[in-house]
Amino acid sequence: MMSVDVLRACAVLQDCADQLAVLGNIIHPGADTQQRTELHLKTARLMAGSSLSDFTGELHQSQKHLSIQERLFTPDNLAKVQKDRQFVSDVINGLMVDLQEKNSFQSLFSAVEEQRKKKAQLLDIINREEEGRLRIKALQKELLDIHKQKTDECVRLEELVAYLRDQVQDIRVRSNRQGKFVNSCAEQLVCQGLKVNSQKEKELEDEVGILQESTEEEKNVHMELETFLKRQHANLQEKLQFWIQRYEKDMEKKEQEITGLQNKRNVSQARIQELSKKIQAWWRGTLVRKGLGSPKKDKSKSKGGKKGKKKKK
Repeated sequence: MMSVDVLRACAVLQDCADQLAVLGNIIHPGADTQQRTELHLKTARLMAGSSLSDFTGELHQSQKHLSIQERLFTPDNLAKVQKDRQFVSDVINGLMVDLQEKNSFQSLFSAVEEQRKKKAQLLDIINREEEGRLRIKALQKELLDIHKQKTDECVRLEELVAYLRDQVQDIRVRSNRQGKFVNSCAEQLVCQGLKVNSQKEKELEDEVGILQESTEEEKNVHMELETFLKRQHANLQEKLQFWIQRYEKDMEKKEQEITGLQNKRNVSQARIQELSKKIQAWWRGTLVRKGLGSPKKDKSKSKGGKKGKKKKK
C-alpha cells in the first residue's frame, strides 16, 4: 500500500496535470482569432450604446491591448509554450506512475538529466553555429579583400596592357622603318653580289676551260702510257715464260746431274769399302807373316805355363 505522503504527492501532481491540460485547451493557435472576434463584438456594442468620442477612446485602448497580445501570443511563442506544457505534463504523468508503482523519483531525475543533455547539445549546436557564423564573416571579409586585391590587380594589368599596346605600336613603327632600310640595303647588296658573282662566274668558266684542256692532255698522256705499259707487260710475260721454261730445263738437267753424282758416290763408297777390307786383310796377313801374331794368344800361353810350374812345386 502507498503511504499518505505518496498519495498527497500524487494528488498534487494530478492537480498540476489537470491544470496543464486546461491550459493546453485554452492556449492554442486559434486563440488569436477568438480574441479578434471578441474585439469586434465589443466594438459593435460600443457603437450601439455610447457616443463617438467614447467609442474612439475605447477603440484605441482595445487596439493597444490587442497589439500587446499579438506580440505576446505569436505562433512561435504559443508553439514553444505548448511544447513546454506537454513536456511538463509528460514528466508529471511519468512521475505519478513511478510513485504509484516504484515509490521513487527516478523518472523525474531521468527527465531532468535528459533535458540537460538536450540543452547541452543545443548549446553545442548554437556554439557551432556561432563559430560557423564567425568563420563565414571572416571568409566574407577575406573574400572582399581578395576581390579588392584582384580588382587592383585587374586595374594594374589593364594599365600594363595599355602600356604594352603603346610599346607594340612603337615597335611596329620602328619595325616598318627598319624593314624599309633593310630592304634597301638588301637590294644594294644583291646588286653588288650579282656583279661579284658574274665576275667570279667568268673566272670560273676560264678555269674550267683550262682544266678541260689539261684534262684532255692528261687523257692523251694516260692513253699513251697505258699502251706503253701494255707492251712492256706483254714483253715481260714473254720473258717470264722463257725463263720459266729455261728454269724447268735447267732443273731437269741438274736433277739428272745430281742423280749421276749420287750413283757415282754410291759406287765410290762400295769400292772404298772393298779396298778397306782388302787393306785390313793384307795388314793382318803381314802381321802374321812377320810373327807378331795376336797378342791375346801369347798371353794365354804364358799364363798356362806359370800355372803348370806352380803345380810342380
